[in-house]
Amino acid sequence: QVSLVESGGGSVQTGGSLRLSCAATGLSSTYKYCFAWFRQAPGQEREGIAGIDSNGKTTYTDSVKGRFTLSQDSAENELYLQMDSLKPEDSAMYYCAARAALVYCNGELVANRYNDWGQGTQVTVSS
Repeated sequence: QVSLVESGGGSVQTGGSLRLSCAATGLSSTYKYCFAWFRQAPGQEREGIAGIDSNGKTTYTDSVKGRFTLSQDSAENELYLQMDSLKPEDSAMYYCAARAALVYCNGELVANRYNDWGQGTQVTVSS
């Protein structure tokens, strides 16, 4: 049973930074696991913001490019999201997501492609 636990959320002012972490446990050695970050603001759909493929190439949604950086510590099964130059529109609940793959992860940012989700960590950016 895969468990994902996010941490690092909080309240910052515009222009501030936060670093989110996602600790993954219960991973099977049979599969490769694909990870991504999503966020959801009240009344809005869940949005994929950053993913990573099997070659370590990262994918970002346009609204966070140049400001957010996804990184992964495979040895520790940890996923990180460094968020800089935060804006009020970045305020949302942030979720770590994972799915098992036999061969390859392509870093896709489609929510229904991921089977496992954390409980989320809240990010609030004030103006």
